[in-house]
Amino acid sequence: MDWVSIFIYDTTWSFAAEIVIRTTFMFCLVILLLRSTGKRGIRQLSIFELTIILSLGSIAGDPMFTEDLPLIQAVLIMGLVLLLYRLCTWFTTKHKLFELLLEGDPTYIVENGLLIMKDVEKGRMSHDEFFTEMRQQGVRHLGQVEVGLLETDGEFSVLLFPHDETQYGLPIFPKEFQAAKVLEDGHPYACMHCGYVQCISALNEVCNRCLHSRGWAKALNNKIVN
Repeated sequence: MDWVSIFIYDTTWSFAAEIVIRTTFMFCLVILLLRSTGKRGIRQLSIFELTIILSLGSIAGDPMFTEDLPLIQAVLIMGLVLLLYRLCTWFTTKHKLFELLLEGDPTYIVENGLLIMKDVEKGRMSHDEFFTEMRQQGVRHLGQVEVGLLETDGEFSVLLFPHDETQYGLPIFPKEFQAAKVLEDGHPYACMHCGYVQCISALNEVCNRCLHSRGWAKALNNKIVN
């Protein structure tokens, strides 16, 4: 095996210097264009904005090391992408339908302490992913949550009940999110599929709301700790 051919091939010192110049130029150009699109964090990018980022990365890559690709072509393409970005942004501020088409709309995951199952499935995230987001915001059980919303940029927004309106709800911490082994008379239990709380007479009872029998966890009614 010819290691020199693998690593160097026909690269000359002059072309290596040209690669340095090309890479530096394209790197600075990408930073300049991203700087002009705004200050949102990577996690806050919408699908549309992520498309722009990936496009810029693809456009910038080839001119960095392709000898017969002039930089002016990359500059023109990047300029066109930035123009399209500005144009689409302007349209989203003027036309709500265009914004929904481009970025989608928020998805309600929790309402009044219950999981909205059709929207959970539409959000294409597991229970544990939603629970992780809520745990990071100090939530211990769904009875503390009035509204849980999956935003179009992937962020999870939570609106909590006031302290005096906290309900019994499905626990979301792993050690508490467990199917009960023993039934305590008079204590409410939460369906582990949809979060519905009811007093049950048997551990294999079917949920009155979702008609599932995934299991019942002992419901909690702890207040949010500030």
